[in-house]
Amino acid sequence: MEKYEINKFIDEYGIKLNDLNEAFNIDGLKNELVGLDSEINNPDFWSDQNKAQSTIQRANEIKEILSQYSDLKKSFDGIVESVDMALEDSEYMVLLEDEINTFKTEIEKVETKALLSGKYDFNNCILELHPGAGGTESMDWALMLYRMYTRYAQRKGFKINVLDYQPGSEAGIKSVTIEVIGKYAYGLLKGERGVHRLVRISPFDSNARRHTSFCSCDVAPEIEETGDIKINDEDIRIDVYHSSGAGGQSVNTTDSAVRITHKPTGIVVTCQNERSQIKNKEFAFKILKSKLLELELKKQEEEMKKIKGEQMSINFGSQIRSYVFTPYTLVKDHRNDYEETNVNTVMDGELDGFIEAYLKYSVGE
Repeated sequence: MEKYEINKFIDEYGIKLNDLNEAFNIDGLKNELVGLDSEINNPDFWSDQNKAQSTIQRANEIKEILSQYSDLKKSFDGIVESVDMALEDSEYMVLLEDEINTFKTEIEKVETKALLSGKYDFNNCILELHPGAGGTESMDWALMLYRMYTRYAQRKGFKINVLDYQPGSEAGIKSVTIEVIGKYAYGLLKGERGVHRLVRISPFDSNARRHTSFCSCDVAPEIEETGDIKINDEDIRIDVYHSSGAGGQSVNTTDSAVRITHKPTGIVVTCQNERSQIKNKEFAFKILKSKLLELELKKQEEEMKKIKGEQMSINFGSQIRSYVFTPYTLVKDHRNDYEETNVNTVMDGELDGFIEAYLKYSVGE
């Protein structure tokens, strides 16, 4: 590297470090951690198990951010201090270039995390897929998206727990509900909420005509018993029914599947993954709380968009993303115009570009 290239790097990434400091509010996080540590050391800390677990989770999250920022700062300072020596020694310059490239990779990861500052971004999430009109074609599209999100989760090291799976009569799925377990699962996947549009030559059409199919994706943060959402007994109806089996698993022959209807909102959730009715009921309540929270977050989002003079509509006439397999190949996000031409890679779970573009778009970058 030439001297001017190194100086350009120092100027550009010095600004990026300062931006990260402000985005995370490093001093504020340090003060918050002091308060959390004080709570944790309180003799009565474990009197409320749920609150204690939430506090520890938050403390660990802050420690991780502070550690990553500190490592970046030390690495950057080390690079700056090594410039003069590298300019005089070509072998040392090779080492410095490696350090610079490693630094760039690491700061990109932390920059993405800086965009995940929402209250529930750190949480696991509940993701649901529902095909639109179109019969087998749309149900097959829902299955393709299910595979895409499963592959994405695998790439991220997330765990997938299938809570409800309704196979299509001929092919595909009528609906699927999954729990995505991992750090920042909700923050990363929240931008997938909306309608996804497929354009392809249908394998189910003997005349090989081009078809357009739709599938809606709902994403909600998974929450613990923190008081964020309260459900009154008189507002729900619980039905137990015969399970039809979950995707690929042996059919459950007991009446253990659970359906919960929330009367005020009309929200219906089901869970039939477990053989235990108690477990299915527990998961169904978890899904319901997540969906009620999602509903509240949507209301807040709509209010903010009204204030900004924007209109928001998530329905089958306003898809967030299109996946075109023919006559050309293109996946395009209609909110921020980010696109990829390798549709097969995207369908194999490579969604990082779309997710990062949405996160930047959502904060107005």
